[in-house]
This record gives sequence, C-alpha cells and structure tokens, in this order.
Amino acid sequence: MNGPEPFNAADDQPPAMAAARRFTVLTVNTHKGFTAFNRRFILPELREAVRSVSADVVFLQEVHGTHEHHPRRYSNWPTMPQYEFLADTLWPQFAYGRNAVYPEGDHGNALLSKFQIIRHDNLDVSISGHENRGILHCVLRLPGDGPEVHAICVHLGLRETHRNEQLKLLAQRLEELPSAAPVIVAGDFNDWRQRADALLKPCGLREVFAEHHGKPARSFPARLPALRLDRIYVRNLKASHPKVLATRPWSHLSDHAPLSVEIEL
Repeated sequence: MNGPEPFNAADDQPPAMAAARRFTVLTVNTHKGFTAFNRRFILPELREAVRSVSADVVFLQEVHGTHEHHPRRYSNWPTMPQYEFLADTLWPQFAYGRNAVYPEGDHGNALLSKFQIIRHDNLDVSISGHENRGILHCVLRLPGDGPEVHAICVHLGLRETHRNEQLKLLAQRLEELPSAAPVIVAGDFNDWRQRADALLKPCGLREVFAEHHGKPARSFPARLPALRLDRIYVRNLKASHPKVLATRPWSHLSDHAPLSVEIEL
C-alpha cells in the first residue's frame, strides 16, 4: 500500500464558509493534461473549464505529480504538480495518491476540496505485474456541525478480472467505515460491461445516473460518448441534477467527459 502523500490542510476554514448542507461534486479523468491521442497539452484550458463548474469537491484521475521531460518539451507546463496547478486559488485543500512511478515521473489520483481534508490514504489496488492503480480515500470536514464525509477517488484497471479484484478491495474499505457515514465514490471505473453496480450494491452504494436515468452515464470517448466508464456513487447522501459535460470545451479537453452532481447531506 502506498503511504499517505503530503497535502495542504489548514486548521481553519475560510471565514466566508457557512455550514454546508449542499455541495457540488465533479469527476474528470484529466488524461495527464493532454487531448485525446496526446495531440496537444491543454492543462491550462482544462483548469479554466474546471473552475467554471464551481464544484466544491473535484475527483481527478490520471494527474501528474512530476515529470522530468515534459517541462522541457512544453512551454506552458506548470512549475508545480498538476493537481496543485488545477487547485489554483479555488480549492485550498488537495490530496494526491501516487499510483504509477516510472523513470520520468509519476501520476495518480487527486482530490481538490473547498472543505478541510482531515486525513487521507492511498490504497494500492494494483494487480502484480500489470497496471498500477489506486483508490484515494479522503475524509472531509464540512463547515458546521455535520458528519465527516468520505470521498473516495477511483481509477480501475482495463481488464475485467482486475476490476473485479479491485472492486472487492473497494468493498472491503467500505465495510470498514461506519454504516451511517456519508460516502461519495467517484472516478474512472473502466466498467464498459456495467458490472460494478451489482458488485457495489451490497455495500449500500447508489450510482447517481442509474438512480435518475436508469443507467450510468455515457462518458467515453468525450467527443461522442458511447461507453459508460465513469461513475459517481453515494451512500447516506441525497443526489440531484447529475450531468454529463460532453459539449465544448469539455469534448476537446480529455478523452473522458466529466460528470457532476449536486449532493445534499
């Protein structure tokens, strides 16, 4: 299991933050800041698009922590980790889970939050000898006297047998949480065969698009979504207004269309 990564966690909430009962969640596979087929580096444009949603909590998959060669190749490559660049001034709290490490750098999942991240850890769910994958588990403290919220960012493997094993590890983590704890699980499940819902239902998770529209959202490829790869699940929370962000500029900023939803305690 990967150890906890450093993150920004101020002790005090911003003064303007009133008690939060409703907030917005966004999940997006950033494709390491490149367009589909890696034709163009567009992380600055992606940051502006993410900012425009004004989400309170952002689940990110495939973000670079470091890369040795890209800064010399792209003049607009940020001087900081990609997740910190995306957080900018809107999300004072962020956490990173390093999944893949290679000679040039590393990438993984990240969570950006307007709420305090009081603790987090990165569960290594890689299958030995195959893709490096992880589940980033953060615990959020919302303003006011509400309960802690568990936010779990997921990026599962491309093979169904691997995903099944990874979903079992996710289910084990969920079983360790208090039964009444509010939980959000979001990210890239790569679940084109739509098997995850049935496997996670015994854990009490409800997929927000399936709950409102009968099926998970089509999110891949971004320009003409056909496959239902990305998901947002909740437990002990209300969800409303689920949206697929598949129009411009989103359709040209990654190979996945982002998903958003409003959450209520």
